[in-house]
This record gives sequence, structure tokens and C-alpha cells, in this order.
Amino acid sequence: MQLRERLNAELKEAMRSRDTLRLSTIRMVLSSVKNRDIELRRELNDSEITETIVTLCKQRRESIRLFKEAGRQELVDKEEAELALLMGYLPQQLTREELADLVAKVIAEVGATGGKDMGKVMKAIQPQVAGRAEGKLVSEVVKEKLA
Repeated sequence: MQLRERLNAELKEAMRSRDTLRLSTIRMVLSSVKNRDIELRRELNDSEITETIVTLCKQRRESIRLFKEAGRQELVDKEEAELALLMGYLPQQLTREELADLVAKVIAEVGATGGKDMGKVMKAIQPQVAGRAEGKLVSEVVKEKLA
């Protein structure tokens, strides 16, 4: 089942079950996807929808951080629940060890020797980890391996 079809099916199910959190989260995703469709003047494919969901996850993480700093625990809880639902639409996340193995392989492929080659490594690894690892984590692992 395509990701867009899955989202629409789960939207209907959330309406039937009156699950307001799931319903609002799926509507938010579909709204973001529709906005990107309009922006690009075509329908997004699954990988582009996944990128959109990754962006929404980043926004949730940033909101959680800011709400924690402000002491707004009820908003932190809501954002964390939305983040958990969004993560369910992403591919299985890589563990740090799996990511480290992948980074080591890419470093060998591109012949990177030091920190100055970080851009080459990041460019080569991004398509392989898209939606499966957070960019910040990928960057940290690449820095560790190149050090």
C-alpha cells in the first residue's frame, strides 16, 4: 500500500474511532503533503512524503525542546504523542551501530581521510539513510569516524 493511501485509510479509521489525536496528526501530515503537491505542481511520491514527515518530526522535536524550557508539560506531552504517531509512518530507524557500519562503508567507498572530506561522505550517505536516521545523528557519527 502506498503511503498516501495508508494515510487516507488511517484518517478514515481515526474518524470512525473518534481518536482526536491521531485524526489531527494525520490531517496535519496530509495538509503538509497537499501543500507540497501544490508547490511542486504534481503529486509527491512515497520518498517525498517521507521527507515531509521527517520535516514534521523535526518540528515536533524543536517544539518539545522549547516547551520543556518554558515549563509547559501539557504541550510537551501533546507534541511527544504526535511525534510518536509520525514516527510510525517512517521506515524502521537505524540503530547507532548500524549507522556507524554504514558510515564506515561509505567512507571507504569515497576514500575520505579526514574532517575536510565530511561533505563528500554526507552527500554519499544521505540517500541511503533518508527517513531512517536523523541528520544530526548521521553528522555526529560521520565526525566520529573521520576524527
